[in-house]
Amino acid sequence: MTATQQAPAPEPDPTPEPPLQEDRLDYTPTARSVTLCRRRAARLVTEWGHPHHAGEAGLLVSELATNALLHGCMRGRLFRVHLILTATTLRIEVSDPRGERLPGLREAGADDCYGRGLLIVTRLADRWGIEPRTVGKTVFAELTLRKRTETPAGVPEEMEEK
Repeated sequence: MTATQQAPAPEPDPTPEPPLQEDRLDYTPTARSVTLCRRRAARLVTEWGHPHHAGEAGLLVSELATNALLHGCMRGRLFRVHLILTATTLRIEVSDPRGERLPGLREAGADDCYGRGLLIVTRLADRWGIEPRTVGKTVFAELTLRKRTETPAGVPEEMEEK
């Protein structure tokens, strides 16, 4: 995979928020696993009280898991999806065993079937990046949580939690 732009380096958080909910599950490197982890993420985010973020979470998991499957998995090695919910953030992590194959943004041609996953992640996530592991890497995306409220006209409006 040729990268034209790397993910921004994550800024260290001096006081990380404690997790309110957490889920971690390993998947076999098959296309069916992408569907399973996408559905699981959307269901969990809904159960955790953020149904308006379920679609975004499902799509982010799907894109990161697809990248892991296509570029980071090896036969006989699983990939991991880890969801962490804090009071203000939903963090989605997908880990795979190939640390030497780092993802990066690239321009896909109009006829290309692949190459737009990280563009989608960049548009949906408030932050994303790559963290090395002893074996492999973790690619993460974070959503800042907002709650849905109704305006006087009854039109849904996203508002940041305070």
